[in-house]
Amino acid sequence: MAQPARTLRQQPVHAAGGTPPHHPARTPAPRGVPTRRPGATLAVTALATAVALMNYTSPLTTVPAVSAALATPASAQAWLINGTPLGLAVFLLVAGSLADDYGRRRLFLIGTLALGVTTAAGALATTTLAFTLARVAQGAASAAILATSLGLLVGAFPAGAARIRATGIWGAFVSGGIALGPLLAGSLGTIDWRLTYAVLGLASLVTTAFAFRTLSESRAPRGGRPDLVGAAALGLAMTALLSALTLGRDGWLRVPVALLLLAALALTAVFTAVERRAAAPLIELSLLRSRPFLTSSAGGLFTGLAVIGLFSYLPTLLQGTLGLSAMGTAWLFLLWSGSSFVVALQARRLTGRVSARHQLAAGFALHAVAVVTLLGVLDSPHAPTAGVWLRLIPALLVSGVGSGLLNAALPRVAVESVPPERAAMGSGANNTARYIGSSAGVAVTIAVATSGGGADAALLLSVGLALAATVGVMLLRDRPLPLR
Repeated sequence: MAQPARTLRQQPVHAAGGTPPHHPARTPAPRGVPTRRPGATLAVTALATAVALMNYTSPLTTVPAVSAALATPASAQAWLINGTPLGLAVFLLVAGSLADDYGRRRLFLIGTLALGVTTAAGALATTTLAFTLARVAQGAASAAILATSLGLLVGAFPAGAARIRATGIWGAFVSGGIALGPLLAGSLGTIDWRLTYAVLGLASLVTTAFAFRTLSESRAPRGGRPDLVGAAALGLAMTALLSALTLGRDGWLRVPVALLLLAALALTAVFTAVERRAAAPLIELSLLRSRPFLTSSAGGLFTGLAVIGLFSYLPTLLQGTLGLSAMGTAWLFLLWSGSSFVVALQARRLTGRVSARHQLAAGFALHAVAVVTLLGVLDSPHAPTAGVWLRLIPALLVSGVGSGLLNAALPRVAVESVPPERAAMGSGANNTARYIGSSAGVAVTIAVATSGGGADAALLLSVGLALAATVGVMLLRDRPLPLR
């Protein structure tokens, strides 16, 4: 029989017998005070995560339409996609740290509410700059959702099979959001691409209402002020890096590109120095001596670089070379993201038989094998033939299986690689690595694909990164690194 729900407010203890005067199951929670309901917590956090990822992937099939509406030059198209991952990369560590110290439920509610407002702002944008800034703000709001979700799940589910199942389902909804975003954008884009953001904004606000009544607060305060200096240094470093990668498509040896790369390195050094001295750092640098934490971070980084970087631009390649419509591309994209959702949802059955590290290695290897088979398919504009479909469809399915394994393993290793009281920070670090990788991956993929190498060069880049990740996570065995 399930244990009765516990309210956040402790029941009074009877002086004589040491028991509450009423059975907790018969004592309703005070009005407005949520109870700890693991199933409801999982449902709300998974729904909010799916909405955030739908917002993330919605522009993938509508870049040509948005570019035309906003008169976006080709050199700036990467920012239409990269705005949200930039906001995610910059604010995930901040969100994870603040959530642990000041309340995961509180920051989750702020995130869902802010996502609704900023998504509506994106729908009203009339210039490339305004749309990009709205996308960056959406990324910051999504960071609050993603960083707190796993922390809330850790508080709601005990360690063991129940928590592994919950994080696996949460990871599946990451894939589900990725799958549904392009479909929503493709279907509503036939009317007006702005409708997509109106619908997602409304969905986020509805999620806020459910979360307010459902979630219980949890925190693990460390004391000290928020590390705003570290957050600023990290944000400026990421902005400099992405600007350099975006400008690099017009020539990597130009002075502005070199200066931006040097600035990114210098600001990263500043961030590291600040973290060493901060009373409440965004990330505890001692964790870099932990192999599980390095596995989590490397897995997230290379998922962004190799997988998200390529598949964020693949719909544009499909439209440009095969002449597919936005909706046709969205349905084709569903083969990859849909199979990823199914596999991530079922991957929990591997628990006890396959470690998270081996799941990561298998996921990267399957992606590399799948992408190799696409070489030559997208090298020049042509009509899709039977031979093209016979190579394209299996490749999308196999890569989707690999992506599903990655999405199931990453949240699991993220919460297992840090102490339980730092769960939100572990989630923030893992997702920060993922979206730093995706931001850089998108910029580099577009730069390579639009250069002399073409689509095949971008595909080979993804394969090389995935193989490097496979070897890397296999070498990071699950034991602590020796302290120096």
